[in-house]
Amino acid sequence: MFTLNNSELSERYKALLAEIPLACVTTADQIITLARQHLPGELHNIIYITLTDHIHFALQRHAQGLDIKNALLWEIKKLYPAEFAVGLQALTLIAQRLEATLPEDEAGFIALHFVNAQLNDEMHNTRVMQEILNIVKYHFCLDYNEEALSYHRFVTHLKFFAQRLLGKNDIDSNDDSLYQAVKEQYPASFICAGKINQHIEKNYQHQLTTEEIMFLTIHIEQVRSKN
Repeated sequence: MFTLNNSELSERYKALLAEIPLACVTTADQIITLARQHLPGELHNIIYITLTDHIHFALQRHAQGLDIKNALLWEIKKLYPAEFAVGLQALTLIAQRLEATLPEDEAGFIALHFVNAQLNDEMHNTRVMQEILNIVKYHFCLDYNEEALSYHRFVTHLKFFAQRLLGKNDIDSNDDSLYQAVKEQYPASFICAGKINQHIEKNYQHQLTTEEIMFLTIHIEQVRSKN
């Protein structure tokens, strides 16, 4: 088992150990070890708390027939293939060690835990997110409905977008037909995504891939049409 240097994290983890079966704790620990072997960069030790807690509640929900659909699953597969691969391996370990066959949606949720745990500059991430939210807001004269699901999905996408941008981790562009379809179906949102691309290129010296522009277009369309 690992040790947590931060005293607050240690206390939180001790409290978690008192509530969660040891088999679940050791399985989460094994999954994190696997992730450290396969994912680049460092992981914040908070992952030992967040992932263990997530797996415990996922198992409880599954036992009650209350599995949760992951609305971002397709996007996670495309944007975070390495983290998703670890998520799939995690499901295999959970099946072997805890005798529960969780749905593929959970591989996506687990992948996001690892994305969140990758060490980064949170202040810079927030600045990038706010800049993009403002571009969309003023381009369409929107007053965001912050309670809307589409808004929360957009903010979630921007959080991971900012992490990729500042970490200089591009995603591959390999589906030009889908990109063209999105461009033609949502022309107004596509123009706004182009404006974001110009902003990123000017201020961060980085040009977005067609895949990134496509995902931005889809989220912009959803947030403006359901606002």
